[in-house]
Amino acid sequence: MEFPRKINIAFLPTQIERLDRFVKYMDLPVDLYIKRDDETGLYATGNKIRKLEYILGYALEHGYDTLVTCGGIQSNHARTTSYVATKMGLESYLILKGDAPSFPDGNYLLDKLFGSRVEWVTEKEYEENIEGIFDRVRKKLEKEGRKALIIPEGASYALGVFGYIEATKELKEQLQNMNIKVNYVFSSVGSGGTLTGFLIGQRTFSLDTKMYGINVCDDKGFFQNKILDIVSQFREFYPDWRKWSYISKEDIDIIDGYVGEGYGIPYKEEIEMIKILAKTEAIILDPTYTGKAFYGMINEIKEGTIEAGSKVLFIHTGGIYGIFPQKAQFMDLR
Repeated sequence: MEFPRKINIAFLPTQIERLDRFVKYMDLPVDLYIKRDDETGLYATGNKIRKLEYILGYALEHGYDTLVTCGGIQSNHARTTSYVATKMGLESYLILKGDAPSFPDGNYLLDKLFGSRVEWVTEKEYEENIEGIFDRVRKKLEKEGRKALIIPEGASYALGVFGYIEATKELKEQLQNMNIKVNYVFSSVGSGGTLTGFLIGQRTFSLDTKMYGINVCDDKGFFQNKILDIVSQFREFYPDWRKWSYISKEDIDIIDGYVGEGYGIPYKEEIEMIKILAKTEAIILDPTYTGKAFYGMINEIKEGTIEAGSKVLFIHTGGIYGIFPQKAQFMDLR
């Protein structure tokens, strides 16, 4: 099997760190590690750049001059798409759900600084008709003489999956070099593509560990079905990878129960966990994705879901710019 063409932008490999001070502070019965995909680059920070490297390769090879994608106002994927488009001399067009804010902040501020065109749609329009919106925007751009590549939410589709298949290979090589046998790997799940890549990569490169996802929106069943859909698309478009990409519903281990009141809405236990990790290890989580997933992982360890003495690794998928619009959650730091 072969990987598609990609454009190298991310700073790879990202480092693996051991969280001894945090473990001591929390009195955890495990060895805990973190893979710093939040350090893939200052502006590209996070997991989305791994996917977009492959998407950029396809876009440039096929003559696209505009990248079109969608997300929430603080979408890490939208921000990274905006960044890589400008870096490669392309244009970007973002479809964001909700209402335009009175002033830009966080990821949306960077979207605007990188020169993205932004269209706002209601939550209802987004949830019920994003494909129709994509089609309308593509046709509008065609009339302007642009050739637009449509990238689904989170770059979670067949081509984007290669980003975390490759990341799994990177992870295995690092663990071998460090002489570490990790029992469990945890990651947040927000659109499904990252976990899909890990699951296929785990089979492709024989990474002997248990993969857990913690959903930050929707529920376990939703993401199991979504991941199966992505896998089906992947197997259709990349038949040479079918040997390694058979995934059943039972293979998709997602731990539910840490969404809180909804996507992008933090809760006090999560905020407290963000503060503890920051003051013990100087690592910043974000309130939308990694904060919820990291809190969920630690709670599962404390509840005994993870055996004492295990070696556990958390994938830090980035999102630091999303913390600034939530600054009110940290008022007690004054």
